[in-house]
Amino acid sequence: MVDKLKKMSPQLRVYIVIVALSALAAGLSGGVLSNYFKDAYQVTAEQRGLIEFPRELPGVITIFVIALLAGFSDIKIAMFSNILGIIGVLVLGLFTPSYSIMLIFIFIHSMGSHMAMPLRDAIGMDLIQGGNTGKRMGQFKGVYTGFTMVAMMITFIGYRAGIFSFTTKIKWIFIVSAIFMVMVIVLYSVLSKLVDHKIVSDKRVRFVVRKEYKFYYILTVMYGVQKQIMLVYGPWVLIELLDKKVDTLAILGIIGSFVGIFFIPALGRWIDKYGLKKLLYADALSFIGVYVAYGILSALFKAGSIPTVGLPVIMTFILFIIDKMSNQMGMIRTIYLKSILVQPSDFTATLSLGLSLDHVVSITCAIAAGFIWDSIGPQYIFFAAALMSLVNLVVASKVVIPETFS
Repeated sequence: MVDKLKKMSPQLRVYIVIVALSALAAGLSGGVLSNYFKDAYQVTAEQRGLIEFPRELPGVITIFVIALLAGFSDIKIAMFSNILGIIGVLVLGLFTPSYSIMLIFIFIHSMGSHMAMPLRDAIGMDLIQGGNTGKRMGQFKGVYTGFTMVAMMITFIGYRAGIFSFTTKIKWIFIVSAIFMVMVIVLYSVLSKLVDHKIVSDKRVRFVVRKEYKFYYILTVMYGVQKQIMLVYGPWVLIELLDKKVDTLAILGIIGSFVGIFFIPALGRWIDKYGLKKLLYADALSFIGVYVAYGILSALFKAGSIPTVGLPVIMTFILFIIDKMSNQMGMIRTIYLKSILVQPSDFTATLSLGLSLDHVVSITCAIAAGFIWDSIGPQYIFFAAALMSLVNLVVASKVVIPETFS
């Protein structure tokens, strides 16, 4: 790793450190929010669903906010996004504000996070020289994944050592996250002095709607449903029904990240070997299987029919990790879109529309699911998600993949 860094330009070396610190900051703030809501505010499942409105709304409006700031360079906007993140986590870390005020700062933090992601990628793409874009982007992704795992290790150690807690006056895990974001801002300032040009990506708001992309839109909408169940209510089974704390979720995150190091490259090979159509089937079946199993276990835990220790808990942990792997299969949808493009310029615009659809559906689904959990039982969320995932199977049976991608 050190030798590779020495061969890079000074700009790329600074950027790699920015990526690493950004992963640490995100892992120490975004990765623990469910436990924070439970420990600091004792939220119900319905309230947990409602929290997703301010947390996911930035995913819908970020593209418009960035467009409004089009007169600034990508680096300056990225610095601003980190300032928003710092404001959000510092208030959460230094105070325990009222529930409604907390939602405002969750929104501010989330806005910063959602703005930072596309800008960081755009800056990285601009800094790459030569024809090794894929290789470099893979390295950036690897660094981010690796340091996300480091953040989870820090979380585990800090929680077990009694340094990190959500019931104390100061939530030090958020303070540490803010410190990493301050370091990111400083390094962006350094990077702006190292580059010999103003990095400005295309920030126009542009959506593409074509009938040829109808199955992609359907898959994206379905992923919005599945994502919220995966990110919100999968962990909520552990937190609410099994009373698991930050350290347990951190360990599972570490295991999931480690497995992902091998799973993601393998997924790429499977796409090449078996073709997109078969992988679309596998994607659909993975969600159906995981959510049926989650539903059965949730019903049994809720009824007290199985113990909250031993094999049933281990099975739930395994489902949690498999669910994380299912999330990595998003590249299948992206490659499918690439395979059916009417014209190359549609790609980014269609992804933007898909991202907006994903977040709109995520917000609606999260609120509805929280109401279902508290009203009739957690199992019905997962059974409904499994039933809706049958749509993915129908789509997989109907899509026509061009020969070069099949």
